[in-house]
Order: sequence, then structure tokens, then C-alpha cells
Amino acid sequence: MNIKIAATVTLFVFFGSCEQTFALNQQDLAQLKATNSCIRCDLSGANLTNFNLSGANLREANLSRANLSQANLSNADLTTVNLAAAVLNATNLVGASLTGANLRAASMENADLSFAVLVGSNLEAANLKGAKLDFTNFRGTNFRLTTMPTGDTSSNKPYWWSLERQTLGDCNTFQQAGLLGSTCYSQ
Repeated sequence: MNIKIAATVTLFVFFGSCEQTFALNQQDLAQLKATNSCIRCDLSGANLTNFNLSGANLREANLSRANLSQANLSNADLTTVNLAAAVLNATNLVGASLTGANLRAASMENADLSFAVLVGSNLEAANLKGAKLDFTNFRGTNFRLTTMPTGDTSSNKPYWWSLERQTLGDCNTFQQAGLLGSTCYSQ
């Protein structure tokens, strides 16, 4: 009987400490609300639905599993931010910098990413269905198993926005194929 009680208490302590480890930091949230800036903050799992974060500086912040639906993040600095499994449905990301951002399994249905920069970002298994992508820079972005705005899903093989050449020798050759701005990318 004592073993069952000890095991139960151990499980409660373990799961209780895990929840605290992965919970958002309330001080970071207060800082964001007060200053519109929170560099390297832990806002994981935060509910930021309908927040006006236009021009916010969230460099290197952890926003994994956060809900940013219908938020205004226009011209925000989201460089190398972690948005894994975040919900960004109908979010305004016009002109936002998402360079190097982790958007793995993020939902961005009907989001406006016009003029946004996602250079070197990870969109693996992300959902972009219905998203607006006018003049969005996706150079070097990973689109593996990504649901595109049309509803089509990209290949399950590693896929990068830049053109991949079959041999490394082709990397120094420019080939006109009607694809403006294409570059050679090798892993």
C-alpha cells in the first residue's frame, strides 16, 4: 500500500513540475504588455488572441503552443522565435521578420504574410491554407509536409524554397527557367 501512495505522490510531483517548466512566464507577459518588447521571453502556451503587437520586438522568444489567432503582428521582429505548434489563424503578419523562425506544425490558416520575411525558417508540417503570401520572402525555407494556401500538401521529402541542383557543379551555373530570384541551395 505504501508503494502505491509513494508512486502516486511521485507522479503528481513530476507532472506538477513539468507543467511549471513548460508554462509561460507571467513576468514576461507583463513586460510584453507594458513595453511591446520581450526579447528571449518565455510565452509558451500564452493566449494572445486579438493582441495588438504591431512592431513588437520578440526576438528569440519562446511562443511554442501560443494562441495568436487574429493578433496584429504587423512589422514585428520575430527573428529566430520558436512558434512550434502555435496557432496564428487569421493573424496579421504583414511586413513581419520571421527570419530563422521555427514554425513547425504551426497553424496559419487565413493569415496575412504579405511582405513578411521568412528566410531560413522551418515550416515543416505547418498549415498555410488560405494564407495571403503577396511578396513574401521564403528563401531557404523548409516546406516539408506543409499545407500550402491552395490546400495542397508539399512533399514528405526535405523541400527548400530555393532550387536544388542535382550535382554540386550546377551550383555555379545560372539557368534561365523563368524563375526569378532562384538560388542554388545545397545541404
